[in-house]
Amino acid sequence: MAYRVIVIEDTPELMEDMVMTLRKSPDFDVASTYRTANAAIGPAAMFNPNLFLISLDNEETLNTLAAFVDIFPGTYILGTMMQWDPLKAQRALESGITGCILKPFGAKEVLEYLQLYTMRGKHKPARYISFFSPKGRSGRTTLTALLALLIAEKTGERVALIDADLQFGDLPIFFDADPKRTLVDATQDIKLLTPMSFAPYFLEIKKNVSLLSSPDRPEYAELVSPENLVEVVMMTGNIFRYVLMDLPAGFNPLSLNLCHMSDIIFVTTMLNSGFEIKHVRKTIEMFESQEDEMHKVKTVFTRVNPFTEEERRKISDKLGYPVDVMIPNEYRMISIANSGRLSRGLPADTLLMKTISDMADKVIAGGR
Repeated sequence: MAYRVIVIEDTPELMEDMVMTLRKSPDFDVASTYRTANAAIGPAAMFNPNLFLISLDNEETLNTLAAFVDIFPGTYILGTMMQWDPLKAQRALESGITGCILKPFGAKEVLEYLQLYTMRGKHKPARYISFFSPKGRSGRTTLTALLALLIAEKTGERVALIDADLQFGDLPIFFDADPKRTLVDATQDIKLLTPMSFAPYFLEIKKNVSLLSSPDRPEYAELVSPENLVEVVMMTGNIFRYVLMDLPAGFNPLSLNLCHMSDIIFVTTMLNSGFEIKHVRKTIEMFESQEDEMHKVKTVFTRVNPFTEEERRKISDKLGYPVDVMIPNEYRMISIANSGRLSRGLPADTLLMKTISDMADKVIAGGR
């Protein structure tokens, strides 16, 4: 069945080219055209469209997108742009539209973008989730990987893993993966990329879970600018519903930028010597000094033994802050996770997996 399309474009030449291109394809039936979104929003309903192509080059149009989503629920809405603008694309997604596409485009490209955005999941903004630790050996990467797998399994939506620990990231090892492209490639190319051309930079490691790897060598980290990395993460949110970022230990411009754009920041540490609680307290103080950051922070203590509510209270008292998540100490499971076998599945009936499964449920519920 052909898509019944309404095109909204204020440049006559572009409008003519779009209509001509779409009408040559049996997959599209152009029902009507309008110069402005305000002119279309009322009469468009009589055509019963299932696809809108709406130009976003006029800034005022962005303010009308939410109304289109409300009036035409279930209808595909693609925002069209002459030049990719990550902030504009993010605002468009936040309104609830399907996604964005660059002009000019062919009929085949429209179909490809519709498929890409359908695979992404719900027409809702991406959830950006950072995993931060004051120091290394916190269980942060293991938690990031397991949570990604569980969110994808529970939602059926696409999940991206970004290994932003640029010098010593090892997420590929967890999945026995050999990525051909890394964050260095993505950040160097980002100004030239669109969601469609960016998608192959990710390596699919399991259904609905894909990885963008850290650089091959530690010295390549210097090639990744924090500003370009933020643009990479923003574009990732156009093609993945959940974006999980494994950050380097300690504060630096990169980790601060990614935390700033995150919806949730999991501050993760492993209980061992007792100094970890002091490190987490200092971390919390750092986030408290950042404007509007503290409400995002969730504390996670891994390898907790004994795994009891009494122990949670003890840690909270020492920390002076609630403990949001405790992860039990299960050496066998951690050994499996670190062996490259994550993508082959893990026993679901262990205490560790049940705990992280509950964590995934809360992340998912928080974005509805």
